[in-house]
Formats: sequence, structure tokens, C-alpha cells
Amino acid sequence: MSNNMDLTVVVIAKECLPGRVKTRLSPPLSPEAAAAIAQISLTQTLDTARTLPAKSRWLVMDGTPTAHDAEGFTVVAQQAGGLDERLAAIFDAVTGPVLLVGMDTPQFSAHHLAPLLADWRSGAPGHDAWIGPATDGGFWALALRRPSGRLVRGVPMSTESTGQRQRERLVAEGLSVGTLTELTDMDYFDDAVAIASLIPATKFAHAVHAAADNPQYPAALSGARL
Repeated sequence: MSNNMDLTVVVIAKECLPGRVKTRLSPPLSPEAAAAIAQISLTQTLDTARTLPAKSRWLVMDGTPTAHDAEGFTVVAQQAGGLDERLAAIFDAVTGPVLLVGMDTPQFSAHHLAPLLADWRSGAPGHDAWIGPATDGGFWALALRRPSGRLVRGVPMSTESTGQRQRERLVAEGLSVGTLTELTDMDYFDDAVAIASLIPATKFAHAVHAAADNPQYPAALSGARL
């Protein structure tokens, strides 16, 4: 996608190390397999982010990204604190319109963001913010035309009401909030299987099916020892 707009795309992520990432995929997966699936999800998310019409792209990372993942992104270390504080630090640091997504929705595409992109490209945007609700009650995307950490700081994260509480915070601040398509976050392996069914021709889907069929994944896939 071309015709870049005044938008910073931010992906917040964690280094995909066994036992430190996507631990709720285990069981049924081993920690190594869970980390491998997480890495593919992150890489696919970043590949999609590169196609968006943004003026800049940030990878806000807990840990060290691979060389491929870092390509085309300004890599920024995550701040300390709870998730609300880490998100707030991002929104305090970015100037101008910003879209933030996580690493757990590899099925997201520019199509899912079409209403936001059309709105903010118009001469008179109708919404100050956009939120992409997740099926678990959280959100997979949050976009702010005038970012500020106070818009997220203190919102309870990782609960069944996080998305609604975040929307309420934005509305209480007088913002008009648009809604993107609801997507499923990859929290558990059943979620990964459901996501894979939506994007069957991708590396993510192939990896999920390989992990489901072969207990030695990812060693069997790579030909290497775990």
C-alpha cells in the first residue's frame, strides 16, 4: 500500500524466548513450540505493518528483535511497569497520529484498518480515536490522533472489560471513538487454531498445524535439536 499518511504505526512485542512468551499455549505445546509460534505471529504482524501507509514505524520491544523483524522499524525498548504504563509511555513519546497493535493478531490486515485509514485521510476526520476490540474483552488495536499517556494510564489491562474501560476513558475525555472489526487474540492454542483457519496459506497457519500434528515441533520442522 502506498500514499503514506501522517501516521506512526507501533507494534508492541516481547522477544520470543521459550518460557517467557505465550506461556498459555503450554500445554498442549512445549515452551519451545509456543515461542516458535509466537515468533511467526510477530514476524507476520510486522510484515503487515510494513504495508500500511505510515510515515514511520516503531517496534517497541521487551528484549531484542531479530534482524529481519527490526528492518524498517525504529526499535524502542519497552518501559518498566504494568501494561498501562508501558502503553502510556508509547503514547507520550509519539507525536502525531498513532496506531498501536500487538503481536497476537497475525490475521490483521489493512482491510481491517480501512475505516480508520479512510477517516484520517479525509479532510475532516470524524473520529479522534479508534479501537479494535478483541474477543477476550481487550483490544488488539488502539489509534489516537492526538496521543497522550493519560488516555490509557490507569486503565485495568488484561481483563474481560479492558476494551470497554478503555473506550469509556476515551469518551470521558471528550473523544469521538470509532470501532474496528473485532479480532481474536492468540492467548491459548485453541485461539491459534481458530486464527490459522482464517489465514490458511500463511506461515503462521502452517506452523500451527505442524505443532498440532507433531509433538516434536519446532525441531522436526527445522531439522534442528531443541
